[in-house]
Amino acid sequence: MSNGKPYTIVAGNCHQLGANYDGEGVNFALFSAHAERVELCLYDQEGKNEIARLDLPEYTHEIWHGYVPGLKPGALYGFRVHGPYDPENGHRFNPNKLLIDPYARELVGDVEWNEAHFAYELLHEDKDLTFDTRDSGPFMPKCRVIDPDEFDWQDANRPDIPWPNAVIYETHVKGFTQLNSALPENLRGNFEGMGHKATVDYIKSLGITSVELLPVHWFPDDQHLLDRGLKNFWGYNTLGFFAPASRYYGPKGIQGFRDMVRAFHDAGIEVILDVVYNHTAEGNELGPTLSFKGIDNFSYYRTMPNQHRYYINDTGTGNTVNTSHPRVLQMVMDSLRYWAQSMHIDGFRFDLGTILGREPQGFDQRGGFFDAITQDPVLSRLKLIGEPWDIGPGGYQVGGFPPGWAEWNDKYRDTVREYWKGDNVSTDFAARLLGSGDLYDQRGRRPWASVNFITAHDGFTLNDLVSYNEKHNDDNGEDNNDGHNDNRSYNYGAEGPTDDEGINAVRERQKRNFLATIFFSHGTPMLLAGDEFGRSQMGNNNGYCQDSEISWVHWDNLPASSEALRDFTRQLIKLRAEQPLLRRENWRDGMIIEWFNAGGGFQQPEQWDEGSTLGVHIGRTDLEPHDGIWHDVLMLFNPFEGNVPFRIPQFGDGGWVLELSTADNAKTGQLITKEMDFELEGRSLVLFRRP
Repeated sequence: MSNGKPYTIVAGNCHQLGANYDGEGVNFALFSAHAERVELCLYDQEGKNEIARLDLPEYTHEIWHGYVPGLKPGALYGFRVHGPYDPENGHRFNPNKLLIDPYARELVGDVEWNEAHFAYELLHEDKDLTFDTRDSGPFMPKCRVIDPDEFDWQDANRPDIPWPNAVIYETHVKGFTQLNSALPENLRGNFEGMGHKATVDYIKSLGITSVELLPVHWFPDDQHLLDRGLKNFWGYNTLGFFAPASRYYGPKGIQGFRDMVRAFHDAGIEVILDVVYNHTAEGNELGPTLSFKGIDNFSYYRTMPNQHRYYINDTGTGNTVNTSHPRVLQMVMDSLRYWAQSMHIDGFRFDLGTILGREPQGFDQRGGFFDAITQDPVLSRLKLIGEPWDIGPGGYQVGGFPPGWAEWNDKYRDTVREYWKGDNVSTDFAARLLGSGDLYDQRGRRPWASVNFITAHDGFTLNDLVSYNEKHNDDNGEDNNDGHNDNRSYNYGAEGPTDDEGINAVRERQKRNFLATIFFSHGTPMLLAGDEFGRSQMGNNNGYCQDSEISWVHWDNLPASSEALRDFTRQLIKLRAEQPLLRRENWRDGMIIEWFNAGGGFQQPEQWDEGSTLGVHIGRTDLEPHDGIWHDVLMLFNPFEGNVPFRIPQFGDGGWVLELSTADNAKTGQLITKEMDFELEGRSLVLFRRP
């Protein structure tokens, strides 16, 4: 009812998908190429009782649309879509299932798992053969109409950090704030806590330029996790590509998200979202019907050629979004623009990004999605980061994304881990340290295209990387069979926490080595939140289902070593920000790079295979003379347990000053003006500069 009168619906228009309020009513528009009829279902404010059901009266360009005069923001709705239930040909329409609008800006309630969510009754183990008539409406979240003008940004204060200056900090809204005693209790675990002054000031104090948040698009908890008393913590299970995850709402609701973004922007920090456009929460052919599957399954998902009942599963999650379809690609692009323009997001990290470049013939740098991004005047200017792999044929594409993109470089992660374990990977280590030019020095791409990381949400934390030989995921309830087995980690003599001072000392030194390597490497450094002070997940390398103290960042009662490591991290980030030599911008900048062996001579080709103790000179003759700006640095690396006498080469003027060392009790400030042996301690990195 509207003002006590029955709702009416007129044709409206097909120009803007979703539910759009114009001040006098709401226009609804839904793409479905194969539907025969679409019903708009309106609900009361509790989302429990259906108060109206209206047929969308018009069908234009494969879009069903209608306009409801007098309907206002706050109205709750969903769709029921009629059409053939013919899985063999890819069609799974069932109007008994209430469906989420793909363009919904806000969702109310959760998926309350029930057999009614499934569009079939299972008669056999692997085939969904019979049409199901149970109503899923009572168990579904409802879409909410929002007012596009309800939030006043006051300014457009985007930091717009140049790529070469970027330092990324990967974190999780709830995980970062849930245990932070500096926050009011009602703001812990939500967007408002993430945007609180205490949070922003802390991240700013590290020198971070860009915060990357694990998924905040709306997602449900998987039924199989709830059955085990667990939840989907990471959020890689999207159902609403336009709606913030309401589980992270604080007292201000959706406005709290915008307040968070503005707080970071006011501090000069960008906000990047980890986004999941490669699959949805609807799973495989036996999965629930929640949205896309019931709206137009054959258009939204990639199905097996000649077996359209089944999905192409290049994601490993049961389904793959069909970005080859123009309307599905439009949805992804509209979603990205919404977050960029209406929510002021500064960039995106694309989960399993190779999927988005897939066309029917395979991965294509010039596929529709990449072409659409490249020519888009809004999105092409943002930070675009690909996770350049999936599990499909030809899915590993590190170095294969087009110009304008940065990529998570797992070759960097693996090589640096191996190097500091003492494995002989000197040649590869040299390439990774200097920006992975073998991967990115092509088509005008820049060193910043390599996002360098040692740890991320998926895998060990930095502390656990040097504390465990094996994963310990027992709390996940999968008999420790989940998570990576190839961790390239080392515990240095004891599995997990120990009171052995010697083991703890080498672990702390290795943490410093990893951190120094990240921030002294060319490319874009990414730091996992908490690594700056040694956060542990007690050996769990797959905390996707651990919405618990295993995954939450602990802030209190930290060991004495934590503050020292945090100060060291701040020092590294500060040096990187101040010194252009440590953050190369261009492969054609005339930079001088020379590699030395421990004898002080130039590294010869045959010597790369003989050992991993290395020295590198990096210099620039074109830098403007300026106090405090370095023109030459010399870095020495010793990944072995024993000390190595390293002959310091002398060339140029002034000798070398020891600026930084990861060794215990290092004496910085030492001036070396002649060729001499420097005692390079075991498992250490040192940085010299000109005086």
